[in-house]
Amino acid sequence: MISKAKIKFLQSLRQNKFRKEYNVFLAEGNINVCDFLKGSLTVKEVYGTSEWIGKNKGLLKNTSFEEVSSAELERITALKNPSEVVALIEKPAYTLPDLTQLQNYLLALDDLRDPGNLGTIIRTADWFGIQDIVCSGETVDAFNPKVVQATMGSLARVRVHYTSLEEYFGRKPADLKIYGATLSGVPFETVSKPGKGILLIGSEAHGISQTLYPFIDEQIRIPSAPNSGAESLNAAVATALVCYEFTRD
Repeated sequence: MISKAKIKFLQSLRQNKFRKEYNVFLAEGNINVCDFLKGSLTVKEVYGTSEWIGKNKGLLKNTSFEEVSSAELERITALKNPSEVVALIEKPAYTLPDLTQLQNYLLALDDLRDPGNLGTIIRTADWFGIQDIVCSGETVDAFNPKVVQATMGSLARVRVHYTSLEEYFGRKPADLKIYGATLSGVPFETVSKPGKGILLIGSEAHGISQTLYPFIDEQIRIPSAPNSGAESLNAAVATALVCYEFTRD
């Protein structure tokens, strides 16, 4: 049986300040937890039902785990519907990609606030082979439970960084292009694609910050249908289309 103190500690990790203080986060659900157990991050503890533990003993041979009841998992979970397993994972310490050495595309996210969008974008980056996402300091925490859940395990493979985008972009070499997704750019299929660069996506509400426009080398847009009445695309959907267009052969 899991202690009341441990349950209280795990519940506290729903808040960013405690995730920062203890340098850990939670992952829930079979796919998420299994991907982290198979990946390079440090899984400190796993709490699962007897059935889940019985099915996944092989993955747990080098990890501390504890059998818990469904009722206990319901107290731990940050989700509406508790899963059969929760993992406590150490937050990774990544080094920002060196823009002078960049050999492929990376995503840059400016002030995205919706956890579901960020989680979907991380999953999308994983699908298209983009290993690094650099976020502004105002972007939602990648280790927020809703973000982690929406990644469906991709957070175990995609590195998410936080920094001042103005300072970071200021260090890029002249031959490395930043492609900013805007409503007034050129159709993205018409842009030459060198196989490396920065794909910049703005916030759901305001788009790319004005302070970042001077760094953009090419503004791109996703063409809409002639009869479309939509003002814009969801940030995660737009990111998926941009990633597809830039990474396809």
